[in-house]
Amino acid sequence: MLRLERGEKVLAHAPTRGGSVVVTTGHALYVPDGGGGFTRVPWERVLRASWQGDWLHVWGDDAEHHVRLVEPGSVPEVVQERVTSTVVVSRHFDLGRGGVRIVGRRATHERPSPAREELMWAMVFDDGADSEDPGTRAEAEQLLQAVRRQVGL
Repeated sequence: MLRLERGEKVLAHAPTRGGSVVVTTGHALYVPDGGGGFTRVPWERVLRASWQGDWLHVWGDDAEHHVRLVEPGSVPEVVQERVTSTVVVSRHFDLGRGGVRIVGRRATHERPSPAREELMWAMVFDDGADSEDPGTRAEAEQLLQAVRRQVGL
């Protein structure tokens, strides 16, 4: 059974091929966990999402979710809108062997005053970039710090 957090409202939902449901709220995406429950993925934790055929693909900062929807309804549009709405800063850098996107995102569950706003930062490496290479990782970290200084948040 799906239990929403306090203050969450359902924006869209769609049945899955496995007989469950995907649910979007203003704060998070809920995907079936395979055991009858749900995994909650806050929008600011979604690094990338795509819709291909009848599959919703979501890459979070700690897991990937691939769900086949029977009737998607407005779920793909809501996912795109909610993920995009959290992005405050997004800059791509070429590392010579692939690239990295530095992204600063605002949490959707809280709305602090702009003067005290905390962003969640992520480095999203292109397929050609070796994110495990210490030199690549160090260069990306330097770029992240530079963007943070430029933004001032």
